[in-house]
Amino acid sequence: MRSALVLTLALAVSAPLAPAQRKSAPAAAARSYKDLKFKPLRELRLPEISNFTMANGMKVYLLENHELPLVRGSLRLHAGNVYDPSDKVGLSDVFGEVMRTGGTKDKTGDQLNELLEGMAASVETNIGETAGTVSFNTLTENTDTVLAIFKDILTQPEFRQEKLDIAKNQYRGVIARRNDNAGGIASREFERLIYGRSTPWGRQMEYATLDSITRQDLISFHHRYFFPANMVLAIQGDFVSSTMREKLEKLFADWNPKEPPVPPVPPVTNKAAPGVYFAEKKDVNQTSFRLGHLGGKFSDKDYAALDVMNDILGGGQFSSRLVQKVRSDLGLAYTVGSAWHAAYDHPGMFLISGGTKSQSTVEALKAIRVQVDRIRDAEVTDEELRIAKESTLNSFVFAFDSPGKVLSRLMTYEYYDYPKDFIFQYQKAVAAVTKADVLRVAKEYLKPENFVIVAVGKSEDFGTPLSALGLPIHNIDLTIPEPKREAAKADPDSLAKGRQLLEGLQKAVGGADKLAGVKDYMHTAQVTLTGAQAGLKVTQITRVIYPRIRFEQQLPFGKIIIYYDGKGGGFMVGPQGPSPLPPQAAKQAKEELFRYHPLLWLSDRDPERTVNAAGDHSVEISDKENNWIRLTLDPSTGLIAKATYRGVGMTGPTEVEAVYEDWKPVDGIKLPHHIRISQGGKPAAEVSVTEYKLNSGLKPEDLAQKP
Repeated sequence: MRSALVLTLALAVSAPLAPAQRKSAPAAAARSYKDLKFKPLRELRLPEISNFTMANGMKVYLLENHELPLVRGSLRLHAGNVYDPSDKVGLSDVFGEVMRTGGTKDKTGDQLNELLEGMAASVETNIGETAGTVSFNTLTENTDTVLAIFKDILTQPEFRQEKLDIAKNQYRGVIARRNDNAGGIASREFERLIYGRSTPWGRQMEYATLDSITRQDLISFHHRYFFPANMVLAIQGDFVSSTMREKLEKLFADWNPKEPPVPPVPPVTNKAAPGVYFAEKKDVNQTSFRLGHLGGKFSDKDYAALDVMNDILGGGQFSSRLVQKVRSDLGLAYTVGSAWHAAYDHPGMFLISGGTKSQSTVEALKAIRVQVDRIRDAEVTDEELRIAKESTLNSFVFAFDSPGKVLSRLMTYEYYDYPKDFIFQYQKAVAAVTKADVLRVAKEYLKPENFVIVAVGKSEDFGTPLSALGLPIHNIDLTIPEPKREAAKADPDSLAKGRQLLEGLQKAVGGADKLAGVKDYMHTAQVTLTGAQAGLKVTQITRVIYPRIRFEQQLPFGKIIIYYDGKGGGFMVGPQGPSPLPPQAAKQAKEELFRYHPLLWLSDRDPERTVNAAGDHSVEISDKENNWIRLTLDPSTGLIAKATYRGVGMTGPTEVEAVYEDWKPVDGIKLPHHIRISQGGKPAAEVSVTEYKLNSGLKPEDLAQKP
């Protein structure tokens, strides 16, 4: 009984009041988050930063911070890709990488990596659009050692050729993959249209401009831009300023090169033609879009009001009008937002970006225009203004939450000649923005009639054609220009000799009539990779009924089938299922057809091809689509010893060399049964052909059949 009584009392204490008892108690009203009160943010103050100019002209900022035993430095200099020569676009990008990987006169880049990693330190280099940086990070105890490495990389980089070759190869891969992502295409093409494709602000790296970059170009770049008076150095961390100043002045006492001042960045003069610019991409089921026009600079008198206006329109995440109306209410966009991008030394862009399903492309773009017109037609609400201003003002604390950010900001202002208190001026300007200001700048600066609209998608899936927007339509050509090459000399004598060499090859393999009699072709090969993926084995079956071709590859992770119909279409089937043939895959299939043995060896019968001698025992064959191959013949047999052509490697287009061996007759035609392939001068694959079949009765529908 006692234990039962104790349990009853415990339940009475812990249980909620019964309904009758609750009626007599006053009900507590639920509080809203709007009732929460917060103390005003404390006033932000800049820490004490010492600065001086060294005897060689380098400006230096020092900020002590003894919280952690770390020292960090960043040097900024006037340089950038807007200064690249038009025939060497990409020079700055390559320089920024090879300056570090190429090492110094005393140590290779790999040796520097090992040394720095052993100290948990780093030194990095980069060249951007209008500024270059060289930075370091180290424990306090290793400051002197890392500063010495920093100085050596800064003043005497070696730019070793092998590292230049690696960097250029990596950038070839970047070029080859630049059309893979629809969003990336939309952003790139929008920027190029806004600034002008042929201007320093809108150019892009191509194979030809990349190939033209030499080690001497890197040396000349360093000589032109890397001089003390062109630099600002900022260091923060665990040191005493007076001691650090002595170290720096001693370290750089012997470095005093002088160059003329770097000119101002090129002016932005392009006036983009309004309209819709469409890039076809058939392997997507949604449309990526960008629309807007030229923007302004941070120093513009209305930048603060424009920033607040943009926050309400589309920059304020889930509270913005574009997100609320276009995404949430109408369900027309996966993502959507806007940005009034400003820059320090040139106009930025006003940009609205997002993605929608293909069927709703036009509907989404029209809905966005409604919101642009709306913010230009009437004042925003008090609540919208309050949220936009508070989110901006409250974010100021994050600009000062570390000494490194404070120092970097001040160095940026110094670099671009802005007032030291620029951020505080901006803070006050945001606080003063009114609803009338938002409406005024929206009317004055947003010009929807000047919008450039870029859409990347699959037009056949659009629910409404782009023409329904009532704007001019322009198609964007995404073709990646092939690298330039030096073709063999073409004159009557070399053309005649080329035909003679090719006729000798025809006789050596069995005769021109035998080749002309091949109606269908198939071969099975075992391919063993010998490059980066050494040891990987692939079984490949190739079938051809010209101009159709089908590849089947059995890989460790599954089977891949590629079919090209000879008219630009086809399909690809992989582990994830079928899809339309991507343009790049179709291009590669056409290149394979150009090199298809029976017709390649009869190129003297094709009026669309040129057969030209390229030496005593070499013949070069090319066509009007920039396909080419150079065949080097064995003078003793007349057969092909090796073939050289432009192919596609792991990092994009590269020169391929195929060495043909083990020639055996197949139905009266000699064909190579072993091929050694190199890409970019390095071994890539060994191909062993296990079976050829000629005129086996293949039909076009056999090639086009999907599994």
